[in-house]
Amino acid sequence: MLPFRIVDRIKFIVERQLVKGAGFQLLVVAVFIAVISLVGGILVVPLDGEFDHVGNAIWWAFLRLTDPGYLGDDVGAWQRFVSTLLTISGYVVFMGTLVAILTRWLIARMSELERGLTPVTLKNHIVVLGWTSQTPPLLSELLSSTGRMRRFLEKHDASRLNLVVLSEEAGAGQLHELRTEPGIGSRARQIILRSGLPIQPDALHRVACLDAAAVIVPSAAHEADSLFTADVETVKALLSIAAQARHYRSGLPFVVAELQDIRKLPVVERAYPGPVEVVAGDATISRLMVQNILHPGLSEVYNELLAGEGGNELYIRSGDSVAGLSLGELASQRPGVIVLGILKPLTSGWQVQLIAPSDALIDTGDRVVMMARSYNETGPDTQGEPLPAIARAPVARRARHLPARHHRVLVLGWNRRVSSLVAELASYPGQGFEVDVVSGVPAVEREQAINRYCGPELAVPCRHLEADYMVEEELRRMAPAQYDSIVLVSSDRLSSGEEADARAMVGYLQLEDLLLESSRRPQLIMELSDPDNRQLLYGHQSEMMISSMILSHVLAQVALRRELRAVLDELFTVGGAEIQFRARDDYPLPASASFHVLEKAVAAEGEVALGVYRGRADEKGHRLQLNPPRDEYLELQPGDRLVVLANTGDEPLSAL
Repeated sequence: MLPFRIVDRIKFIVERQLVKGAGFQLLVVAVFIAVISLVGGILVVPLDGEFDHVGNAIWWAFLRLTDPGYLGDDVGAWQRFVSTLLTISGYVVFMGTLVAILTRWLIARMSELERGLTPVTLKNHIVVLGWTSQTPPLLSELLSSTGRMRRFLEKHDASRLNLVVLSEEAGAGQLHELRTEPGIGSRARQIILRSGLPIQPDALHRVACLDAAAVIVPSAAHEADSLFTADVETVKALLSIAAQARHYRSGLPFVVAELQDIRKLPVVERAYPGPVEVVAGDATISRLMVQNILHPGLSEVYNELLAGEGGNELYIRSGDSVAGLSLGELASQRPGVIVLGILKPLTSGWQVQLIAPSDALIDTGDRVVMMARSYNETGPDTQGEPLPAIARAPVARRARHLPARHHRVLVLGWNRRVSSLVAELASYPGQGFEVDVVSGVPAVEREQAINRYCGPELAVPCRHLEADYMVEEELRRMAPAQYDSIVLVSSDRLSSGEEADARAMVGYLQLEDLLLESSRRPQLIMELSDPDNRQLLYGHQSEMMISSMILSHVLAQVALRRELRAVLDELFTVGGAEIQFRARDDYPLPASASFHVLEKAVAAEGEVALGVYRGRADEKGHRLQLNPPRDEYLELQPGDRLVVLANTGDEPLSAL
């Protein structure tokens, strides 16, 4: 047994050296080469006068071991036999093993580089902490915002855009996803991937977080039943950035963080003492859904303004270059722009004045809110003849038209956003809603979730039904045609967004079949989570919201222009300015009017004209025409509605 134990011991020693890396592996190979050369030299020393010294014999053996070209120089049977064995050993040990070690070492080094473990040496770049379904459209939005990005780079004295993404496991899969994302393609080379978690100090150092011009923290996905929510991850990431700044005695970067639960805003403010803007993910989508329930068809407006699916976006320009001008004079000098209002600086934050009087003067520290097709049109070098100035009447407060009965809403499915949706419905005073929620999730669990979010005294009657709307008979028993609005939500309890969206789309198609049997058709709103599904149902009659695209757009634009968050809060919450649809007969308009004439008629009522919502869709299924050319005659038809920015005068019942 003793010889076997000695062999095992040798094997163990060799193994421990080989696992130490390429350097130790090469050392082991060198020892084997030395041993083989020594043995080969000893075997040929007894030859007659061939070698006068044992060192020459060892050198002879080493040459045959490393170079087979010497094999033909040998004479004598024994010498040729030994040199042949040495040459074969050279092929196996010297060449084969050496190439294998170097190849494995090179592959390992390449794999390590692909994992993104090397710290970046950048400054004034943009860092995205986390890889979620929102990350590719978020990066696409940043790369596509040429005008805003140019100003952003000028502000931070940067010559080119650098995007750094911190992913838990960076690799070829994410790079392929970036290359196939619309709006990125070959520009994926501008994106640097690094591996790690936002709560790891080494990972934050790896992406040069403290030297970034802006840090974006999108909300991560989490299991529905987990107590460890995505907001906890966000707060921990902010704590980690603050701790690293204290450690290096460095300044804190500007952070745009997404929170799912807006009630945790005070926690974020305590966790991160630096400049931060918080985008409430769930509340943002819920606000847009409620606005869409109040104004059917509004989804096309915010899909154009907030999801990058159209020609117009919201822009904010500094008042430095236009100080002293009135809003009316500025609007006349920008023929391709609709001036929405002005932001006045406060001690903390901004005072938003949308639909401000046309004679309001712009100060140097102000910000002007505009809607335009491109950033260049909002600047002084815009093309086109100046327009006649329009005088807007004092802002009128039109009371919202309230229906005679409660507005019945049917929610099919369940996710964490339903609670904030019910809370948003309850925030509209005087507007009666009745909500029925249908899901396979136990009713008790849903009631508890809504009560925790909204409080025990819920202003909106909410009834919970346990059923599967994918089953036709169960869906038929709900009598969907008796509701005013039906909302299909994308479940967050399935393993992927693709599965959740597939369930929502199949449910929608089944719902369409049932509604064909009824003369009454409710409004249909469908929420999807995967941007790849945005093209599948565009030809159908439902209104569609891609929540990840909207939130990605908002996060990107707030990172480039942080004042935009205050404008979005004003636009899509109860109270203040609101985008509404109006009938043509509400204004003294001729049968054929240009958009400039339409602007004058709407301004006379103290409102801002944004465009037209056609009663009939075009060949592409679009009805919305925002910011048309001023001299274009609109030729309004029966069923067409005007899109205006108006002040309803509503006040929220309570603030969460």
